[in-house]
Formats: sequence, C-alpha cells, structure tokens
Amino acid sequence: QRAEHFRRHTPVAAPRLLGHSATMRALQRDIATVAASDLAVLITGETGVGKELVAQALHAQSDRADQAFVSINCAALPDTLVESELFGHVRGAFTGAVGDRQGKFEQAHQGTLFLDEVGELPLVTQAKLLRVLQSGQIQRLGLDRERTVDVRIIAATNQDLDAAVRTGRMRADFFHRLSVYPLQVPPLREREGDVLVLAGYFLEHTRSQFGLDGLRLEADAQSALLAHHWPGNVRELEHAVRRAVLHALRRPRTAGAF
Repeated sequence: QRAEHFRRHTPVAAPRLLGHSATMRALQRDIATVAASDLAVLITGETGVGKELVAQALHAQSDRADQAFVSINCAALPDTLVESELFGHVRGAFTGAVGDRQGKFEQAHQGTLFLDEVGELPLVTQAKLLRVLQSGQIQRLGLDRERTVDVRIIAATNQDLDAAVRTGRMRADFFHRLSVYPLQVPPLREREGDVLVLAGYFLEHTRSQFGLDGLRLEADAQSALLAHHWPGNVRELEHAVRRAVLHALRRPRTAGAF
C-alpha cells in the first residue's frame, strides 16, 4: 500500500512529444489549450501513436500536475472485477475481499484518471461511470455510504466510438460526457519528417541502454524508414530501431553506421 501511495504521488515528468510536423504542432497547441481546464478529454488514434503520452502531457501541463496520475487499462479488466477496480470495495464485499481497498477514482482524487481502451467497458459499467462523471459521487462495493471525488477524466481508444454508439456498444450519453474535448493523434505516416527525428531519438536511447559508442543511420536505412508505411506507428518504429541495433552488434560496423 505504501509503495502504491508513493508511485501515485510521484510527479509525472512532462513527456517529450517529439516531432516538428504540422500535425504534431497542431496537436501540441490543442494540448496546451485544454490542459489547464478540467474538461474531459477523449484521445483517439491508431494503435501505437502514443495516446498515453498525450494523456501524460495533458496532466503535466495542468493545475493537477503535482497530484496523482492514475492509469487503468479498461480492456484488461475482468467483468467481475471492473467495479471493484474503479470504485473500490470493503472487506467481505465479495469472495476474496479480505480487506478494504481503494478504487482508481479514490486513488486519483484531486488528480487525473486515465481510462485507456475505454471502448472496451461493458454497458453496465458505462452507466455507473456516467453517474460519477455527472456528480462526482462514488460508492465502494459493500458500502452504503457515498464519497465525493475530484477527478479529471482523460480517456483513450483506437476504436470508432461514433460507430460503437450507433451499434449500441456504447451509451451515447457516456460518449458525450467523455468527448467534451476530443484530440486526434495523427498516425506516423501523416507526420512528414518526424520518422527520422523519432528514429534518431530511439537510436540514441538504445545506444545509451547498451553502453555503445555512437551509432548512426546509413543513407539506405534512412530511405527504408521513410519508405515504410508504419501500420504500427511510433511503437513499431521504436521496435524496428531496437532490432536494428541488436543486429548491428552481431556484425562488424564501419564508423558506427548500420
């Protein structure tokens, strides 16, 4: 419990949203615009574009930056435990509840709660979350008394939530509560010039981790990076650079190039 307390209250360093493309500059302006408010933000974008980094940047630039940033992956929550994870429980609330436990909302009190993969939440949970978003009132499982929390909500998804609303997989009222200020994170293929900037950053980071001398990308490697479509976006690029460094370690290199 103490370790969790210190982890939650360790200040989140402002993440580096690398890139100089027009789309990234527009995103950074939007982040600066909405960060200081308490508006709910819905971050959308393809897998691997860095949605959690955007959420961390919003928190780091907000008035809540010195409070907790609590993240939860909604896709990883079993249906039987989702309410306990979000709202907490008291001892004896269900089989296996051997003690009282705070939920994510209480952990994030006066800070920020990041709901990653929010489109995976079941409809029943969406209804209960809607009430919290409206009133700030939560209730631990097994406890009749309600508590008031002050939490800024940031959600993220790679799904088309408009389509989810039309097909009944997401409540319209819950969707509109989340998307007060929507942010779209651009895919890497639309970030002209950023591929080599990011590749250079990952190359230097990997070099430092392995304790290597200077490494650089040869012209052919740069051309290959620029020609690739990057369906996995920034995450795919990072993994590609890491693999390239490992392969470079296995064969003779000339002047640190690969």
